[in-house]
Order: sequence, then structure tokens, then C-alpha cells
Amino acid sequence: MGRDDELVEDRPAGHGGGHVRRYMMVTAAAVILLLVGAAAGVVWSARRGSADGRTQPTVPTGDARPPSASASGGSMPGMSGMGAQAGSADQTKGEEPVEVSLTPEAVERAGIKLADVKSQASGSGLTVPGTVMSNAYRDTKVNALVGGIVRQVTVELGASVRRGEPLAVIFSGELADAQMKYLSMRAMLEADHQKLERTQKLVTLGSASRQELEEVTAVHTGHETEVAAARQRLLLLGLSSDRVATLETASQVVSEVTVPSPAGGLVISRTVNPGQVVNSGQELFIVTDLSTVWVIGDLYERDFPRVRVGSPATIMIPSTPDRPLKGRIAYIDPRVDAATRTAKVRVEVPNRGELRLGMFVTVSFETGVSERVTVVPRAAIQMIGERAVVYAPVEGEEGKFVERTVKVGVPMGEVVQILDGVKPGEKVVTDGSFFLRAEAARTRSGG
Repeated sequence: MGRDDELVEDRPAGHGGGHVRRYMMVTAAAVILLLVGAAAGVVWSARRGSADGRTQPTVPTGDARPPSASASGGSMPGMSGMGAQAGSADQTKGEEPVEVSLTPEAVERAGIKLADVKSQASGSGLTVPGTVMSNAYRDTKVNALVGGIVRQVTVELGASVRRGEPLAVIFSGELADAQMKYLSMRAMLEADHQKLERTQKLVTLGSASRQELEEVTAVHTGHETEVAAARQRLLLLGLSSDRVATLETASQVVSEVTVPSPAGGLVISRTVNPGQVVNSGQELFIVTDLSTVWVIGDLYERDFPRVRVGSPATIMIPSTPDRPLKGRIAYIDPRVDAATRTAKVRVEVPNRGELRLGMFVTVSFETGVSERVTVVPRAAIQMIGERAVVYAPVEGEEGKFVERTVKVGVPMGEVVQILDGVKPGEKVVTDGSFFLRAEAARTRSGG
């Protein structure tokens, strides 16, 4: 028997049964309380978990990420695909043709003009840089005919002058001396003339010999020659015929001479100012006729066989590429520069005022004809990054233009060769193409 049994058996019969019952009842009550408390705790915990579940999702433990997500936090499935599609769309969007619609007022305000896409023969041409120079055969140098002091300069450098127009006024003691000498010689000639008349009368009366008459006549003739030479010298010194005539009648000596322009043209050189001392024969001005000018270019040795004197040439001015000028080769220098291995080529070009001295231009020579190519005016080409585009009107829809990507070939003067993108007979925008490019960019960006 166990210890408890011994205790039970040792207790008196009247008291042992009551104690056992109380002990069992207390134990049962304690067990019940423990069970009730445990059940209540479970219920409370479950309710709390349910309430928290409404605001915070259950986070799985371990690596429970979708297989498509990267371990470093990549995009969820579908997001990466959308991002890739957007980037591709953006790249394609810049190259997709864009249409621009304008009101008639906007078209007029933008100054939009159209030009035909043409087909023309492509020449196997040669292009060289050139410099505009005056036609040396039309340069007129104005020199001082008499030494003296410059009193006045009446023209500015670059001024346009007419033939005979005054350029400067020179005070000259040399001119005054020449006039005094002329008057003195005229007086001597007048005295000789009177002596000759008296001698002729005396010979008639027999009071003078024929020999005396011949001597007087010889002296008179010599003085006539000297007076004529002195008069010519005055003209050479710059006195006009009217001024010489005035000198002969009134004996008024002038000390100033006007320097007139010997030709009409442009003053391209002026080397004097008021107060400056000049010598006879000194260069004062250069006046040139710019109705024709020279364009000087350089030809490399390999290009000598490709050009000939008399061949046509096209002159392109960078600021006005849509207005080429025509000329002809007038001279090819037979000498080759030892440093550059080039020879000078001279093109004579009629000039209506477009060409200015010292201007840099491009000279193109036609050296042969090959196949026909498609061309558009230079002004029609617009660049978007590295992409060349033109803007063509949409047929049947006024004020609507479409952007078209073109493949550009070689420049051909005022036009550009087009390898792909447009065809002859179509139209493209020239003036106003920059405005359309800006509108297309705004349309492309969603503005």
C-alpha cells in the first residue's frame, strides 16, 4: 500500500472520509479553473489576431517572394514588362511620323512656302572654297597729280562715286608756280607777237631785212610752243580747261586743286587724310567697278585635268544658299604653290550686289554628267538629332503637314540629294519648315 493509503487507513473513520472529499473537490475546482482560463486565453488571442488581420496582412516567413522578383527587390511580374514597353514606345515615338495641323492664319503667319521635289542630273562635280576679290582689270588708281598738303577728303572708304566726282582737295605751291610761269610765258608770247607784226610792216616798207623777220618769227614760234606746253602742264596738274581759261583772262592764280574720280565705282582704298603731305604721283584712292568680280579658288594637282578655262562654275554664298550665282573660269594659274601643291583658279562672276570683297564662298565646277537623282531645296531639310526630316503637305487636307524621315545624299549647290523618303513630283515645305519642326516636337511631347 502507498503512503496515502496508509494515511487513510490510519485516520479515524469518522473524520477521514470528510477530508478526502474536500481534497478531491478542491482539486477538481482548481483543474476546472485552469481549463476555463486556458480556453479564455485562446479565444482572446484568436480575436486579437483576427482584429489585427484587418489592417496588416500576414507576412509569410522565409523566402516567400514570387519567382519572377529578384532577390534585390526587382519589379513584380507585369511591371517590368510595362516599363520595357514604355521605353520602347518612347524610342519609337520620336521616329514615328507626326502630323501637324495649322489654321490658315497660322500658315500665313509662319510664312510657309512649298517647293517641288525634283529629279535632276547629278554632275560628277568638284567643289572648292573661294574668296571674292575685285576685278583687277576694273580697278582704277587715283594718284596725286601735284605735290602739296591735303586740305579736304570728300569721300569715305566704301563710298560709291560717279565719274568726275571730287575725292579730295590739295593745296599746292607747285601748282601756283606753274600758273605763274604760264602767265609769264604768255606775256612773253604777246610781246613776241607784237614784235613780229612790227617787223612784218618794216619788211614791207623796206626798213627791215628778210633775215630779221625770220629771226623774229623763229623766236615767236618757240614761245608759242613753250606756252602750249605750259598750258598742258596745268591740265596735267589737275586744273580744268575752264580754270585755265579763267587764268588766261583774269590772271587769277589758284593754289588748290580738286582730285576727281576718273571712273565710277566703289572706293576700296583710301590712303590720305586732311593735313597729310603728299607727293606728285602718290596713290590716294582706288576706285573699282564691282559689276563683275573675281572669285579665287585653289585647285589640287589631281583636279587639273577636270577643269578648263571657259567652263561654267556655280558660286554659293553661305548666307543665301538658295540663290546661286553663275560664272565662268577665266584663268588657271600655270604655277603650283610649293607649300600647298595647289594652283589658283579665277572665276569671273557678274555681280548685282550679292558678292562683297573678301567674302568666303563655295565654288562648284561641273565636270561631267551621270545618272538622275532626287533633290529638294536645302531649306526643306530639318535635323532632329541625327535624323533628317522634311514636312510634306497632306493631299486634300489644307493646313495639314506630315513629317517624313529622309535619307540625305550629297549637297548639290542650292539643293540636296535625297536617297530615300520622297519622290519627284511631291511637294515639301521650304520656308517655315523650322516652325513645323517646333510644332511637331510639341505634338510629340504631348503639348
